[in-house]
Amino acid sequence: MAAIIGIIQVKGGVGRSTIATNLAAHLAVEAPTALVECDLPQGTSASWYALRRHSLSVEGLTLATAADPAELVAVCGTLVTSHRYLIIDAPPRLAEMTRAIIVMSRLCLIPLGASAAEIWSTTDLMKTIAQAKQFRPDVDARLLWTRYRSYTREAQELSAAVGRELGVPELATKIGYRVSYSEAMARGLSVREWPDRAAREEMARLVDEVRNIMGEGMP
Repeated sequence: MAAIIGIIQVKGGVGRSTIATNLAAHLAVEAPTALVECDLPQGTSASWYALRRHSLSVEGLTLATAADPAELVAVCGTLVTSHRYLIIDAPPRLAEMTRAIIVMSRLCLIPLGASAAEIWSTTDLMKTIAQAKQFRPDVDARLLWTRYRSYTREAQELSAAVGRELGVPELATKIGYRVSYSEAMARGLSVREWPDRAAREEMARLVDEVRNIMGEGMP
């Protein structure tokens, strides 16, 4: 049975698709993985997959799309028996789709840039997660800092305050502010295949941390 990982965030531009595609590409090397695109019609993850299919082998990686919660449930129901991991790229808005992803996922990652505006916009998502816990008390949601610059005072102050404001645990791994992520995505690649050692190591740490949280050992 597949482990479902939802990448959720109501604000756009925080790296949701970047995280989804990189996680999918890394995990697909280890075990059959499906990337489920729910941010339609924009479809950033689907576009990345189309580019990847022409530049690299997509062996081990499947793409699926879902436009509404009913379709998502049906798609995931088909994929869970033939894949070890399902990575769901959620739409950037509060809707039934986001609620469905939260309830279905074994782990929800919430990408968050180090800015006050992004923290404020995430407050409403916390309310949705709290509502989802009424139906599934074991919902596991974690904040993931993206475009993070540890040397800036703003990042340090926001990181210290976010626990008080949102009440959700953070991942130890932080994704830095690196052009490698956007450059790799524009070519249908992950940073695993990109000549940036720091980005590769950063994403490898994220994959290991996600797997450990879910109690997943190496295949």
